[in-house]
Amino acid sequence: MVRRVVNTATRLLRSLYVQVLLAVVAGALLGHLSPHTGIALRPLGEGFIKLVKMLIVPVVFTTVVSGIAKMGDLRKLGRLGAKALIYFEVVTTCALLIGLLIGKLVRPGAGLHVSVASLDAKAISGYIVAGKHLGAVDFVLNVIPATLVDAFAKGDILQVLLVSVLFGAAAAMIGEAAAPVVELIDSAGQVFFRIVGLIMRLAPIGALGAMAFTVGQYGVGTLVGLAKLMIAFYATSALFVLLFLGAIARRCGFGIVAFVRYIREEILIVLATSSSESALPRLITKMEALGCRRAVAGVVIPMGYSFNLDGTSIYLTLATLFLSQALDVPLGIGQEIGLLAILLLTSKGAAAVTGGGFITLAATLSATGTLPVEGLALLLGVDRFMSEARAITNLIGNGVATVALARWEGDLDTEKMRRVLSGGAGADPALRPAAADVKG
Repeated sequence: MVRRVVNTATRLLRSLYVQVLLAVVAGALLGHLSPHTGIALRPLGEGFIKLVKMLIVPVVFTTVVSGIAKMGDLRKLGRLGAKALIYFEVVTTCALLIGLLIGKLVRPGAGLHVSVASLDAKAISGYIVAGKHLGAVDFVLNVIPATLVDAFAKGDILQVLLVSVLFGAAAAMIGEAAAPVVELIDSAGQVFFRIVGLIMRLAPIGALGAMAFTVGQYGVGTLVGLAKLMIAFYATSALFVLLFLGAIARRCGFGIVAFVRYIREEILIVLATSSSESALPRLITKMEALGCRRAVAGVVIPMGYSFNLDGTSIYLTLATLFLSQALDVPLGIGQEIGLLAILLLTSKGAAAVTGGGFITLAATLSATGTLPVEGLALLLGVDRFMSEARAITNLIGNGVATVALARWEGDLDTEKMRRVLSGGAGADPALRPAAADVKG
């Protein structure tokens, strides 16, 4: 009996999910009990995020190029991109509407009666300046890199995706003559995914440092003053995942709870780091292992990181209505519709910059002119705590989108998906090289 308990405990401790979970709890306790120590551990979290981001560009490039080159049918690639954009626009619009509806029903800012004069405008000046440069035209032009090398040097996901699609399409058009180059890129991709597996062994250390810093820097007490907004946002995000994304999942033949359980390690990593990008390489691999064709996962997920930000969309409308209520600046139906129309554009640039959700909100308020941008100072203290829910919702939304679009295109192995989600997947697929999983 004792031996069985010891074996079970040992097996659990070897699980990345359990290790990250324990690290998150330990980091939160450390940051609360010793804030100075927690703040000092910031380099652990930032170092881990930088290690993962270091691999995003080569992972996206090798996955997309090899997937498209082996797909062969370029018309299918164009059809996939068009369907992905339609899907993203419909889902994010629904997320914006849900945030607007909850904001009007719950009224999280009602009764605060905050005066604009009492707010610290200097604290948000950097976000306001960045928000002014977040226009729709700038976003579109930013997709095109200045040079081919610049796309890789800057690490902009959409720029890298554009170069990767062009490279893969050209290789597919050339055919047999480009086969050695494609095989080389495919082999390089396996190496990069193996490096991802090695770096993920450091995830518990990164989670400990990131969570300790967050709690140590901002303190749990920061949440008390804006508890109603926090609860409303977390509850709305949870309902969006369970009900709205759950309905999409059921149409695709799987349960949302089983899917969330499947990507639980990625969710915990995002929870600790507040960055959905920290799970991007693993998410691509896991969607392949789930039965999605490589080309679909390689194109849809990077696109989704800029166009399918469900959690950010909910936050934008909910936070705007919160500011309207807290500052006693009522919005009419026409102003709300105008706000929604602007958010449909500005929300697509939220991933292009650091602190994207907050900067996008600044850009939206500047564009509408109905609410004082200085009101963002109200959200500054709790934005970091809400960023976790935004990032997790974005992550789950992009995972579901990949499966949905793969099924739409007939590139989903349904039987494999059901087998994996039922627990018959075996070892953690994210720690194996891409060649061991489904190929396009």
